[in-house]
Amino acid sequence: MQITNHPKVRVQRLAVNVFALLTLLFVSALASAAQTPDKSPNDNNEYRFIELDNGLRAILVSDRDADKAAASMNVAVGSGDDPKEREGIAHFLEHMLFLGTEKYPEPGEYQQFIKSHGGSHNAFTAFRNTNYFFDVQANYLEPALDRFAQQFAAPLFTAELVDRERNAVHSEFSAKQKEDGRRFYSVKKATSNPEHAFHQFAVGNLTTLENTEANPLRPDLIRFWKDRYSANLMTLAVYGPQPLDKLETMVRARFNAIGNRSLQPRVHGTPLYEPDSLPAKVTVDAIKDVRTLSLVFPIPSQQENYRTKPASYVANLLGHEGPGSLFNVLKNQGLADSLSAGIGMDTGDSATLEISIALTPEGLKQHEEILPLVFRYIDMIREQGISQQRFEEMQRLARIDFRFREQGEPLHEAMRLSSQLQDYPAEDILSAPWLMERYAPDQYRAILARLTPDNLMAYVLAPQPGLDNPNLTQWYDTPWQIEPLNTDTLLNNAPEALAASLHLPAPNPFVPEDLTMVPGATMDKPELLGKPNGMAIWFARDTRFNTPKANVFFSLRTPAARVSARSHVLTRLLVDSINNNLNAWAYSARLAGLDYSIYPHLRGITIRVGGYSDKLHTLMNRILMQVSAPEVTRQRFDIARQNLIDSLQNKAKDRPVEQTSEFIQTALLEDTWSTEEKLRAAREVTLDELMSFSKTLLSEVDPVLLAHGNITEAYALNLAQQIDAIVLAKSKVVSVERSQVRELPAGDMLVSLNVQHPDTGYTLYTQGRNTGFEERARFQLLAQIISSPFYEELRTTRQLGYIVYATPFEMLETPALGFVVQSPGASAEDIDQAVREFAKGFEKTLEDLDEKRLEREKRAVISRILERDRQLGDISGRYWREIDRGNDDFDSREKLASAVQDVSHKELYATFKDAVLNRERALRAVTGPEGLSANEARDLILKQPPVTAK
Repeated sequence: MQITNHPKVRVQRLAVNVFALLTLLFVSALASAAQTPDKSPNDNNEYRFIELDNGLRAILVSDRDADKAAASMNVAVGSGDDPKEREGIAHFLEHMLFLGTEKYPEPGEYQQFIKSHGGSHNAFTAFRNTNYFFDVQANYLEPALDRFAQQFAAPLFTAELVDRERNAVHSEFSAKQKEDGRRFYSVKKATSNPEHAFHQFAVGNLTTLENTEANPLRPDLIRFWKDRYSANLMTLAVYGPQPLDKLETMVRARFNAIGNRSLQPRVHGTPLYEPDSLPAKVTVDAIKDVRTLSLVFPIPSQQENYRTKPASYVANLLGHEGPGSLFNVLKNQGLADSLSAGIGMDTGDSATLEISIALTPEGLKQHEEILPLVFRYIDMIREQGISQQRFEEMQRLARIDFRFREQGEPLHEAMRLSSQLQDYPAEDILSAPWLMERYAPDQYRAILARLTPDNLMAYVLAPQPGLDNPNLTQWYDTPWQIEPLNTDTLLNNAPEALAASLHLPAPNPFVPEDLTMVPGATMDKPELLGKPNGMAIWFARDTRFNTPKANVFFSLRTPAARVSARSHVLTRLLVDSINNNLNAWAYSARLAGLDYSIYPHLRGITIRVGGYSDKLHTLMNRILMQVSAPEVTRQRFDIARQNLIDSLQNKAKDRPVEQTSEFIQTALLEDTWSTEEKLRAAREVTLDELMSFSKTLLSEVDPVLLAHGNITEAYALNLAQQIDAIVLAKSKVVSVERSQVRELPAGDMLVSLNVQHPDTGYTLYTQGRNTGFEERARFQLLAQIISSPFYEELRTTRQLGYIVYATPFEMLETPALGFVVQSPGASAEDIDQAVREFAKGFEKTLEDLDEKRLEREKRAVISRILERDRQLGDISGRYWREIDRGNDDFDSREKLASAVQDVSHKELYATFKDAVLNRERALRAVTGPEGLSANEARDLILKQPPVTAK
């Protein structure tokens, strides 16, 4: 995966006496203690930094309660290391390391082992780094590490697979050729300094990875591996429940086999832009209806400043969204929808600070006036924004977040730590992202001194910008045009009325003060406190993670939201108005560790507020006031409606497999509408209609509340009273039933979608008979067993495309299997024939499945279902899903896991035969000329009853 961005082990037998052994252990313990990173007081894990004899550095994490283990290897080699004559070879090497080693020569062995033991794996190539990672059931960490280490110590680079895998890289390139993100990135490369490695093509394709007698690829691949990959450039993170000594033994025994060639990481000392190329504006043609203005300022590398974070200090002010901020002024004027600021890239020698603004259509028209307004705001920060008080507020929030940090998933923790070990000293690896050790005004000023009109590359991305004789990027054919900018204009042409509205953020009123934990034991599951005035109030005190946080969910289920495509559109527009009205006021709450979202769903609207419980009620109260009486303005209505129209029109430009999969979901789910129906409604609705809808939406409601975390029962009841008084005072309580999934007609229904994309999209959906746990278990177990061989056959062996997978396709507890392929060369008929041939061949594999293998696959599925909750939000989300499905026992996970354990070989084979071989209830959505049209298929499905509940 590309991101836009054999020595043998020596074994010695040592005879040691007891005294020597005790001495060794004592010295080892002292050394380990000195290599223990600073960690959050809330972190119960144990850590150890080690350096192997070959120079590889590793961080070991022992989490005694972990049910998953993980590892990540970060190599300080990326696309920036590609030779000019072999662009994309770092990315290609990433692919090849998975495909067989001296000890494990079978190309799919590693993938199959990880999948069969409840895990996942992948890798990505960035500009300076390549990261490889996996997770697995904790008991299988050691054999997984054995396979993982061999990829770096003794890869085979089999000639046949070299030639085959270049097709996979080309498919990855082809699949994303029509994506604006990749196209825009190609323009940023084209406008950079041709002497800088960033200028080069990073992904690779059949041309740059040519493999002919005159230009064979395998020797270049092996040469690149030997010239670039070395143990001393690698940083490893291993996470598991095993004690640190055991983890260290695992790592030393395996990763010392990686050769140390004593290499140095490449230094990118060339300027990112040619000295005389700035300032300039680059206009880029977008495929989708997107409009962005990006300001890129070259600055020195900030890696050495991680303890003071001057770039974060400056970006915090530039990207602020509170009253008077640059974004708030632009948004109030109807010119912008979002704004972000921060470090774009950092090569270790230089970096960029970037400001990205999502523009409205009017903002695009006025972008030349927005640019000088940005510089007016930068001047204000330079003159008034450097403040000890402001720094202390940021520092306090960072320290609180570190103090109460919750652990992430083992895989994400391993990836984060292996990457950070490249950039930070071992003692700071855990705390570095939160460090703000001292007030550093000189460093802030040094960055601000670079944010000047003469040091700017501005990019405007917009559909059909009317370019005259544009340039085209080499591989993505993206039209672009560059023109110089006038520094005097950028300094002096800011609209005075808007400039007068700018001011810097006030002190944050949401900084938490009371961080104590409420008394009382954590509850096993939520308790229903009652249904006063028809509102179900669920409460669960939970302090198991020792964080003073809580999550509150409040759902306004209402029949008004599901009547038609028109009511769906009106609900979305109303939610947009509510969020728009809250944003400036609530932005400070987000900075202070509170978060919220208001979103529409199949039954109405949900409000979710989470974070430090100290001031959560203040934020919730303000949100309720807006929901009760939303302010709807003409300006916001016009912008929101246009954004909705744009997003709906853009769906026709999504990847083919995204369109085929979305068709299946919208055709089968009750209370959903096609893109065409929603687009028609969005074009027709009026402001008056929305204002009327806002008054009637709450006339009939089915309200439900969940309060979970560091709160008391009295808090939950008081919150319910607030909701009742502010929102529900005039509402009539009704019952709003849960949506269901429609049953497919018997047989294999073929639907053809008209998609403008060179690749072929194919999604085969095979539906279960009912929603019972037994049927769901059979489908989940079948997906577990079939997914890796399906990928190996269609992706690796047949080379049908980069996007290939088999997966559970469960919607609202209706079990199903999904087989997804996107191919740059094969037709829908070719893909389907390959799927049928795979299914026929797999039948024998399933017939011969022995009990030992079946039990192993069951454990893998069960481990995923019962995976340990690691954060308060994991539990809150699970409770909320159970409330939505009406399971007052909150035990769906346990019931499903038990059902998986009870699946027999005979039942599994029967499900495979019905669903995959015979396709008794299947929907095949493809891009191509044959089959029913989308409307014809949808009309047939709409006549079907819902899938049987059980």
